[in-house]
Amino acid sequence: MIAPLRPGHRLRLLEGGQALFPAMVQAMDRARHLIHVETYIFVFAHGALPVAEAMERAARRGVRVRLVVDAVGTPVVPPEWVRRFEAAGVQWRTYAPLGRLGLLIPSHWRRLHRKLCVVDGIVGFCGGINLIDDRDDVVLGRLPVPRLDYAVEVSGPLVSDMLEAMERLWWRLQAARRVRQRAFRAAWQAWREAGGSSVDLQSWWQPWLLDRDAPPAVHGAAAAIVWRDNVRHRHDIEHAYLQAIARAQRELIIANAYFIPGRRLRHALAQAVARGVRVRLLVQGKYERFLQYHAPRPVHLWLLRAGVEIREYAPSALHAKVAVADELWATVGSTNLDPISLLLAREANVVTTDVRFVRHLRARLDYLIRTAGVALDVETLQRRPWHERVRDWIAFAVMRAVLFLTGHRY
Repeated sequence: MIAPLRPGHRLRLLEGGQALFPAMVQAMDRARHLIHVETYIFVFAHGALPVAEAMERAARRGVRVRLVVDAVGTPVVPPEWVRRFEAAGVQWRTYAPLGRLGLLIPSHWRRLHRKLCVVDGIVGFCGGINLIDDRDDVVLGRLPVPRLDYAVEVSGPLVSDMLEAMERLWWRLQAARRVRQRAFRAAWQAWREAGGSSVDLQSWWQPWLLDRDAPPAVHGAAAAIVWRDNVRHRHDIEHAYLQAIARAQRELIIANAYFIPGRRLRHALAQAVARGVRVRLLVQGKYERFLQYHAPRPVHLWLLRAGVEIREYAPSALHAKVAVADELWATVGSTNLDPISLLLAREANVVTTDVRFVRHLRARLDYLIRTAGVALDVETLQRRPWHERVRDWIAFAVMRAVLFLTGHRY
């Protein structure tokens, strides 16, 4: 069930870690009670280092600091930072450790992919930006220019929803840890704590961040947080996209790093074009991995034939997961429109209908598509060497086979 949009939010669009990390550090340095962070990748270097240092400072002055990283995205926390976090009192956990067989076990493909931060129950951050420098890439190495990615800073009612979900996951991880230690009574207590947030938001309310007015923040926005997990919210984010696509009358713009939508999304986009909606996609143009590069190509070809406009981002890596519809709806989050995000991972997206926010994001995406996107067309894709086209279909078939092993069809 998709959460209803509620009024009364302050939203600020943040492009890249160069905007997100200073905002997180400023919030953390003002924290009085709790900092809670979830991320897929945490690289303790360059631009992301100040975030780790801010967490350490906060813990030393008595703030409760919690960090959850994914075992695939962050396989190792550097020993120096393990020592520093322990000395400061930062609590941290790894989501779904892989064990000896690693990703050979299909259930291990269910990852923590959301990127969230909540400070004192007052301000939250949600988006696609990992805690890694904008010019560092775990696959591509040092990038010539910063990667393209987005997050949103939010204050208002949905922050409590963010914190409740993060608290619930934290206590479930605590319970799992106690079970591994055979501390079953403590595990049961931690599991009971996971049934609801242990946070008293009302007693923490201090409007110290709401007074900041750093453009292009908007105030009074209607917004909601939409989840994807493997229990209660399996298809909420996909349904949010489907609803927005179905309601669009003039324009859809989607920037998505790993764009391999399933049948329902593909047909929804084609139907939008058929009723006169201009649909534009901005996708990753860099070669990272075999499946990520080749598997989308058959889907791209199908969509181009249906009249969808597709451009590949040229200047650097694209990691964004954002969309706008008719200047009336927008989403910023961690969700790729691919089977890993839509069927297996834990994801989080902020959705808003605030016209001011939507127009700002739309203007930025329109500029990037026009100036930094390289157009794809049917003829170009079909003229590629035969072995490239064979790789496309092999990658697509492998992706479908992997999903079949997890009990999914896409």
